[in-house]
Amino acid sequence: MTELTDFYQKISDFCGEIELCFGESMAKHTSFRIGGNAEVMAFPKTPEELARLLKMSALLDMKFAILGAGTNVLAPDEGIRGLVICLKDCLGGMEQLAEGRIRVMAGVTMTRAAVFASNLGLGGMEFAHGIPGTVGGGVYMNAGAYGGELCQIIESVDVMDYQGNIRRLSCEEMGFSYRHSRLEEEPGIVIGAVFRLTPKPVEEIKSRMKELQGKRAASQPLELPSAGSAFKRPVGGFAAALIDQAGLKGYQVGGAAISTKHAGFAVNMGGATAADVKALLQQVSDKVFQHSGIRIEPEVRIW
Repeated sequence: MTELTDFYQKISDFCGEIELCFGESMAKHTSFRIGGNAEVMAFPKTPEELARLLKMSALLDMKFAILGAGTNVLAPDEGIRGLVICLKDCLGGMEQLAEGRIRVMAGVTMTRAAVFASNLGLGGMEFAHGIPGTVGGGVYMNAGAYGGELCQIIESVDVMDYQGNIRRLSCEEMGFSYRHSRLEEEPGIVIGAVFRLTPKPVEEIKSRMKELQGKRAASQPLELPSAGSAFKRPVGGFAAALIDQAGLKGYQVGGAAISTKHAGFAVNMGGATAADVKALLQQVSDKVFQHSGIRIEPEVRIW
């Protein structure tokens, strides 16, 4: 490790055994493969370590951001000042509960959670098998695919406030709607969730997951860096269809382009910057509006 400044040394001393990286590339932690360096990135393994990081950020007056798998994030080219707390593969753990339920921690990927459920003969998460990202990020935005949404199978969510206190919210209390939860408006970090599932034959569950994975591979540009669906579904249409009808498949700004395979995806063709992607999203939104009168909005979280 390079020599630490007094400020970084103070952070290291406060964090104790928590894994820290200074000047860590955001491009390494986002599926777009875009972004400058995070001033400090931390990898807490437990809720207690996460609470310690939140306390430290308050004491040192550091801004912080929560990162899961980075599959729905566009990180800025200039990097991130302050603290980035990465939960993927850190805040982990899954367990089977009674009555067809499982508890999954926020840092577990949606794919791992769906496989865990399938091995137990519990159906209902098949749609989530191919969703990139973590359970925490998925719950935060009520992720969904192929007609399924997490709110359909969530029983409760454990949420940590910025003082480190944890409370359990029911599915109803989470205020879910399309790609939205109450955590969009009020401070809170998903720690884990309980999913209520339905017993099914294991082979039936795995067959459905294989079918959906085949559909994704056939229709989505999985070979290129992206953040999944670039735009939310607008009222009165589907973003991909509206983009296609406007003749924008393949439309490119710098190294960023609308996929020629699936018009709903913005992809990194190589060397794309965050500025390229932001300009692409804005221009495509404007052109679709000019063509159809419908305004499409980014689903990608622009940091």
